[in-house]
Amino acid sequence: MSGGWLEGQSALITGGGSGLGLALVERFLKEGAKVAVLERSPEKCADLLDRFGGEVVVTQGDVRSADDNRKAVADALERFGSLDTFIGNAAVWDHAASLVDTDIDKLEQGFDELFAINVKGYLLGAKAAAAALIEARGSMIFTLSNSSFYPGGGGPLYTASKHAAVGLIHQLAYELAPKVRVNGVGPCGMASDLRGPASMGQQDLKIMDSRSPEAIASILPLQFFPSPEDFTGPFVLLASRANNQTLSGVLINADAGLGIRGIRHVAGGLNL
Repeated sequence: MSGGWLEGQSALITGGGSGLGLALVERFLKEGAKVAVLERSPEKCADLLDRFGGEVVVTQGDVRSADDNRKAVADALERFGSLDTFIGNAAVWDHAASLVDTDIDKLEQGFDELFAINVKGYLLGAKAAAAALIEARGSMIFTLSNSSFYPGGGGPLYTASKHAAVGLIHQLAYELAPKVRVNGVGPCGMASDLRGPASMGQQDLKIMDSRSPEAIASILPLQFFPSPEDFTGPFVLLASRANNQTLSGVLINADAGLGIRGIRHVAGGLNL
């Protein structure tokens, strides 16, 4: 594509094999970007290569690994020569596991795994990409959630991890200015392959296994069930040099209006 908002730029996207990550790969390609992906699942890596062929650089690896993050950046630089945008997107959800109803050992194990992916994965990816982004005067964008702003979109593990990502964005925007813009986009519920921690027995449980499109649409003021593609626009805006020279440390709450009123919860009493 010529004339797109990202013409001539390159991007590395973590968790690009499904859901929002895959939608971002497709949208960035359409906008003229060259795209690299770090993806844990070998099957999803194969699917990416089957689908896009030589259009994408695919590195199979885990965001929790410093070596895998370094390799993904190195693979992108080898192919593209430079890196303009890093998108930290890979994550897991806790399926709203509550404090009271979750065994303390499961909480401990779930915390270690979920924070390693949702927070450490972002941190390691940012570190691996930082030198290249500083050289290119590029940008970092991190996928947040409505749980980054208010409760009710998950349990305490997920909500805390997404609040931690907000802090990471603010700190990195401060540290990397003026050369790198660092921002976040917080989608609401969508149809994706987002799963839970294996340590909590949720590795095969998808987010939509416990929530219906109708239930999600009913709580959104805009009254529709978004697709992953509906959230890609803010990422394009933030990555675009022509359209974003001023936004850094900004959190775009792309939640179909949910923040107008939050998620209403009527306590039924705790059986303690």
